[in-house]
Amino acid sequence: MIILFVEQISQPWAWYVSGPMIALVMFLLLWFGGEFGVSSTMRTMCAAGGAGKRISFFDFDWKSQLWNIVFVLGAVLGGYLAATFLTPAEPLQISDATADDLQQIGIAFNGGLAPTEIFSWSNLLTAKGLIVMVLGGFLIGFGTRWAGGCTSGHAISGLSNLQLASLIAVIGFFIGGLAMTHLFFPLIF
Repeated sequence: MIILFVEQISQPWAWYVSGPMIALVMFLLLWFGGEFGVSSTMRTMCAAGGAGKRISFFDFDWKSQLWNIVFVLGAVLGGYLAATFLTPAEPLQISDATADDLQQIGIAFNGGLAPTEIFSWSNLLTAKGLIVMVLGGFLIGFGTRWAGGCTSGHAISGLSNLQLASLIAVIGFFIGGLAMTHLFFPLIF
């Protein structure tokens, strides 16, 4: 019974299963007064760590946002459990054109989710790898703060609430993603 369950959940889920589950999570969050988004968790963690004593942005009742931290910890734990115990037997499938494009810039597709030419300890410990990770992390943090939320918060929560600011942010995210994919990624790698 358990083996059948693990076998069933380790397969990709169809849109008609995962879509309604996302909608259910959104409904529950709205029902209980929460907003979906991961970037606000960092603010909550900073406030819980005492940053509100020095910076007014972090001076708020972080205990009312404790569910945010639990949500992100659950996502991290779920990701770990899925990667450790539910790894599919088949390699990831991407188009031949994508694999060829990656090969042209020196990234070999090995069937995994994260290419080792980018995401490995040996690459991180190089000057280029360290600059890419630190600068990328800074830009993500800066962009999230500037946009007033992250992609999940704006695209899932903000758009479902028909917020114009979220629509503008999501359009900006797509433009930035396309620019990174087609212009900057080939230059960096």
